[in-house]
Amino acid sequence: MLESANYFNQVMIILGGSVISTALLRRLRLPPVLGYLMVGLLIGPYAFQLIPKPDDLHFLSEFGLVFLLFSLGLEFSLGKMNALRKTVFGLGSSQVIICSLFFWSILHFLLGLSSEASLIIAGALGLSSTAIVTQELTRWNELNSNHGHSAIGVLLFQDLAAVIFLIMIPALAGTSDNSFSFAIGLILLKGVALFAVMLAVGKWLMPFIFHEISKTRSEELFVMTVLLVALTAAWITHALELSMALGAFLAGMMLGESHFKHQIEADIRPFRDILLGLFFVTVGMQLDYQVLIRNLHWVLLGSIGLVLSKAILIGLLAQLLGKDRSTAIRTGLVLAQGGEFGFALLTLALANSLLEAEIASLVVAIIVFSIAVTPFLIRFNAKICQLLLPNKPYEEPPPHNSEELAAATSELDRHIIVCGFGRVGQTVARFMRKEKLPILALDNDPIRVQEATGGGENIFFGDSSSRKVLEAAGLHRASLVVITVNEYEQTLSILRSVRALSHEIPVVVRTRDDSHLEDLKQEGATEVIPEALEGSLMLVTHVMTQMQIPFRRIARMVQTAREQRYQLLHGYFHGRLSQLLDKEGNPLIRLHPVQISDSCFAHGKTIGDLNLDSCQVQVLRINRDDVDIESPSADFELQKGDTLILQGMTDHIEQAESLIYSG
Repeated sequence: MLESANYFNQVMIILGGSVISTALLRRLRLPPVLGYLMVGLLIGPYAFQLIPKPDDLHFLSEFGLVFLLFSLGLEFSLGKMNALRKTVFGLGSSQVIICSLFFWSILHFLLGLSSEASLIIAGALGLSSTAIVTQELTRWNELNSNHGHSAIGVLLFQDLAAVIFLIMIPALAGTSDNSFSFAIGLILLKGVALFAVMLAVGKWLMPFIFHEISKTRSEELFVMTVLLVALTAAWITHALELSMALGAFLAGMMLGESHFKHQIEADIRPFRDILLGLFFVTVGMQLDYQVLIRNLHWVLLGSIGLVLSKAILIGLLAQLLGKDRSTAIRTGLVLAQGGEFGFALLTLALANSLLEAEIASLVVAIIVFSIAVTPFLIRFNAKICQLLLPNKPYEEPPPHNSEELAAATSELDRHIIVCGFGRVGQTVARFMRKEKLPILALDNDPIRVQEATGGGENIFFGDSSSRKVLEAAGLHRASLVVITVNEYEQTLSILRSVRALSHEIPVVVRTRDDSHLEDLKQEGATEVIPEALEGSLMLVTHVMTQMQIPFRRIARMVQTAREQRYQLLHGYFHGRLSQLLDKEGNPLIRLHPVQISDSCFAHGKTIGDLNLDSCQVQVLRINRDDVDIESPSADFELQKGDTLILQGMTDHIEQAESLIYSG
């Protein structure tokens, strides 16, 4: 009983520390991984000793890797694996062998470590972090890029190589019952057999099972089945003395062939992210801060050497094996860190007395430092590549500086400036061309600029939020600015730059929804077009047309909705799965009904008497005797049985509801 309570306390400490650190780092716009590592360092056996035996929680971190590899497997069908075979077995095997030999030579010949210790440390440093790389590539939408595919292919081989390294350690210590070559052959045979079985199960059994489960329309049963499949695959590979993560990956790849793929991915994401956080906390617990402080200069030197040497070696190998220079460099930057399997190798080596504890702590610290800088390397890998390849035509956009842009646009007058040339910007350009209206597009994606320029578009590379770029684009001669970028912060920055240069020019802003509509209006947007609400209006138009309602009446209603800034469409009645926060964590507008009874404070009062404006809540309409009264006036008196439809944010609606019920 005491043991289970202690275990519960440890989990609570980890979760509490993770919540605080993640919230703090989100505010500072730093990767949450750094917070998890810091929490692990502070609560671990070498600092405050809140968790003196982190090995007791090791299985939780393994679950994180299992779900990560499972979701990664969903992204890689057999077709993708076949397309990546050269990367997996070509670049992947070359990277592990060359990097391991390079580190082994330095450790053995220059630093004088034993052959066995050098081999283990070299293997730990040669592997990269599957968890952090896949997480960050997904975060920055680079998982399906050329360098993203190359990195994932190498990581897949590294997972296989990690299994071989784990087999090698007992053999090196003389504790393995089988010969080394026999053990390797046996593990390869098991892997091939497992892959064949998984392939057969995925092709014939799994589609039938998930089809039957989907008929029940039970979300709980669907999620439990997904968890059972992922964990069963991991358990089978563990029983076969293979990597649990490898089994989860194969299971994910197996289900990635089905049409349930996207639903499975959405259901598994919360479990994956939480358990991955626990994994990084357990990694932080491996750090002995006293050893770290005493040898900080060696740790920093080792971390810099590890990142630089792996980036260079992987980049050179990728280029030798046919990757273009840009993809090669970015692949090297993405994979330049040490990996989580390195911690497993070092732990096993310590258990087999092949390493000294202080050396193991130093290597752990070097790997952790390299992992800590990885989010920045991945985030800025494109910019670093452009610095290294300033004359690379594939990566560089057409060379438009402000002077060249101004010269190229000097003859344009009364033109339309489109900021952002993605799907929406290109649609605007097509319609403007049909009307023979002059248009100029600005975009900061070099490949898109190059592609669109080749297609005859009048597009220039540049940051639309830069006043110099806007002036060079002829803002003072333009008739209209259209902002179509995806991100709100970027949209706001462009809008402010436009308004700093001109208060008269009309600015039309496209947004995804209505969450920032009023803010953009206050910043000077002439029109704000929320995509989701315009889509709703178009749907309504088609529905009413099908119901034979006169087109003029439809057009008048739609125009009224637009003139009222989509007031009729703001918010909706939320359900169990509704999203109540936007991507930045800001509350979304929702609708909520409140019924008036004779005991309510609001009974017999007018809407004006309630002063709901102080709660930032609006009465959208009132239902009385099954009749809807739209936009009721302030002197409208409330009666028993009235249902008020409130519009506002969740916490504001709660305040208004309290005011209506009790005053």
